[in-house]
Amino acid sequence: MKTAPPIERLVANLKRLPGIGEKSATRLAFFLLSSPERLVTELADAMVRVKSEIVLCEHCFDLTDVSPCPICRDDRRDAKLLCVVEEPADRAAIERSGDWPGRYHVLGGALSPIDGVGPEDLRITELEGRVRTDGVKEVLLATNPNAEGDATAHYLGDRLRATGVRLTRIGYGMPMGGDLEYADHVTVGRSLQNRRELD
Repeated sequence: MKTAPPIERLVANLKRLPGIGEKSATRLAFFLLSSPERLVTELADAMVRVKSEIVLCEHCFDLTDVSPCPICRDDRRDAKLLCVVEEPADRAAIERSGDWPGRYHVLGGALSPIDGVGPEDLRITELEGRVRTDGVKEVLLATNPNAEGDATAHYLGDRLRATGVRLTRIGYGMPMGGDLEYADHVTVGRSLQNRRELD
């Protein structure tokens, strides 16, 4: 049985969201149809407002509703420690850990020649400027542990080495609660390479 065109249009648009396939999009569409109009209106309003109310922080380039963002304005954060991430979602993941006392710099992606993303497409010049003028002592390169993230970290290391800043890289290895038996060989290898002294 053919679905009404407005429902098909909604399903087609929901499928454009990451991680949403045909079945999930259809389920969401019918959920919205059976929901009170107030819920649907609030959801639509929140989606429209997030595009108009969210800006990039003028210092770290994270997403925020006020610039500078709360982290950049927080005097309790150590401005000498700078964690470099690819995207705002990566910053959020590190911040959830509660273990980073410094500030952040969001690159806006990772180097990927195959996708046409070069150094000029990322906020590398701005990063160099912050390192040179803000008294930064350590730059933690927290790009993703994949080919693009590693290439980006190496490129940034080469660019920043002349500043004399301490360059560190996030560790790789086994996740908490993981089993060696089921881990892939790359993860196990990285765990061995990044071994540390026993506390």
